[in-house]
Formats: sequence, C-alpha cells, structure tokens
Amino acid sequence: MRSIIIMGSKSDQDHADKITEHLSKYGVPNEVHIASAHKVPEKVLEILHANEEGEEAICYITIAGRSNALSGFVAANTAYPVIACPPFGSKEDFMININSTLVMPSSTPALTVVDAGNAALAAARILGLSSKELMSKNRKFITDMKASF
Repeated sequence: MRSIIIMGSKSDQDHADKITEHLSKYGVPNEVHIASAHKVPEKVLEILHANEEGEEAICYITIAGRSNALSGFVAANTAYPVIACPPFGSKEDFMININSTLVMPSSTPALTVVDAGNAALAAARILGLSSKELMSKNRKFITDMKASF
C-alpha cells in the first residue's frame, strides 16, 4: 500500500511536501516523482507501467496547474484511483488551476481535492479499504477530531 505523488514540475515541491507530511502522519508510505504530461509523457507512462501490474493498493495524487493534462493523463492510463490536488499561489492562479483540473475529458476520472491535507486524508481513506490497520487509524482520526471540538 502506498501513495504515489506525481507533480508536473519542480516548482510544485512545496505543495507535495504538505501532502507527504500528512500522508506520513497517517502512516501511508509514499513516493514523489516529477514528470510533466506535456513535456515528458513517456516518463509519466514509465511510472505508471512500473506499478500497474502489481497487487499492491496504490492511490495516485497528481499536482499540476495551468493546463492540467497530468491528472487526466494519469487517470486514463491506470486502473488505480487518482486524486488531483492543484497548487495555487494567488486567487487568479487558483481560478486557472481549479478550472483546468475540474474539466477532465470523459473516461479520465481524476477526483479533485483542493486542500493538501484533505488530499492526503482522501488517499488514506481509499487505501484504508485494503488495510485494516489504516482503516483503524482513519477511524481514530475521526474520533480524535470530533473530541477536539
């Protein structure tokens, strides 16, 4: 079980770090790759093909803005779930990035989660379906969150 983060460029590293920080809190092993669907699609395919035939539970998280081809490209080339978590630095950047992420072509089911922490939690919940230990951690997280209010 693991989450594989693919970011479109090195400039997305801070956003990826926020996600990996949360994944680590939940005990979800993860790895991070830089691979642009526009510039090096063969590298994205290499990452996907290396993991596609296994039996391990995987959840991809993609980080791309502007013209977000990465999320749809990953979703079109894997049987595993894909969570798109676009980065943004300003209100204008947010509007461009969220719109390009929400509008995916047919047959490319990339789920969009804007907050880095929520993207990690969504991945933990998806992966928890195949791990009793992680499901238990997810339930404890909810109990603890409710107790804090």
